[in-house]
Amino acid sequence: MQTKKKVIGNTILLAVVFGLTIYGVFHGEDLGALKESIMHADIRWLIPGIGLVTFFIWGESIIIWYMMRTFQIHLKKWICFLFSSVGFFFSCITPSATGGQPMQIYYMKKEKIPIPVSTVILMIITITYKLVLVVIGVGILIFGRGFLHHYLKEILPVYYLGLGLNVFCVTFMTVLVFHPLMAEKIIIAGTHFLEKMHLMKHGEAHREKLQTSMETYRETAAYLRGHKRVIVNVILITFVQRMALFAVTWLVYCSFGRNGTSMWDVIFLQAVISVSVDMLPLPGGMGISETLFLQIFAAVFGELTLPAMVISRGMAYYSQIVISALFTLTAQIYYMFRKEKAQKLSTS
Repeated sequence: MQTKKKVIGNTILLAVVFGLTIYGVFHGEDLGALKESIMHADIRWLIPGIGLVTFFIWGESIIIWYMMRTFQIHLKKWICFLFSSVGFFFSCITPSATGGQPMQIYYMKKEKIPIPVSTVILMIITITYKLVLVVIGVGILIFGRGFLHHYLKEILPVYYLGLGLNVFCVTFMTVLVFHPLMAEKIIIAGTHFLEKMHLMKHGEAHREKLQTSMETYRETAAYLRGHKRVIVNVILITFVQRMALFAVTWLVYCSFGRNGTSMWDVIFLQAVISVSVDMLPLPGGMGISETLFLQIFAAVFGELTLPAMVISRGMAYYSQIVISALFTLTAQIYYMFRKEKAQKLSTS
């Protein structure tokens, strides 16, 4: 019952945010002129963009496949691609991408993968995913001062907030993993405080959940210590995966026949948007991503900024939802038929 309410709540939130985004972006705009501008984009540059989005999803599936093998679990790559698609679909439609991992664990259980194993793998993917974003964000901050002030003067506070939240998140997760005893004390103290303030109910269930979480962090720490080379490879794959998605905007830039801005400037401007919105409690950073794009890329696309945003965001986010949704549906159908087949065999 609680899960149904959560699904309904997330669906309503997604619909409301999407509606407000559409209104905020297109209110007062000449939709006819917008459509005409979009039609002028060269599709020969856009088709590879869809390929990059698919590569982005596929990148995580390779990481899952690779790490599963370190646990002596041998899965087909297309099964891992289904897991990856499920994760991206539910991450895209839930606030702060909170729905992806629980659904991935649910489908991994169907392959008889132990929950501790799937949890550790997904925990490491989360840490490396955010770590790469932090490295890019800090790199821009240190080495791109001129870049920041040229393109980002108006949105620097948002960028600093987003980067700060990501740094805090990665630091906190690292403490949880490598200093579980200290982290446990902090969380227990925090739990007691919330209970005293009546912001959290007293209960043994919370204690059990905490103990389970701490065990996961200990197992993750043990894995990280024993598989350093694997972690380096995962970070490298994640970096390529991230850059591939950012490069979609560069292909949009090329599709309009624009020149004068370097490929890396366009890619890192898109990275700035991801750094800024990654930790915000909005499904896929919806609304704020579009707003930041219109502000940041005005100096790059000029009068084509709005059509460029529609195409870029449509490819990088909305096509990602469509692609991952199709393969999530494929996963559901596949496991449903496999279950029915197993039941028939058991009764025959």
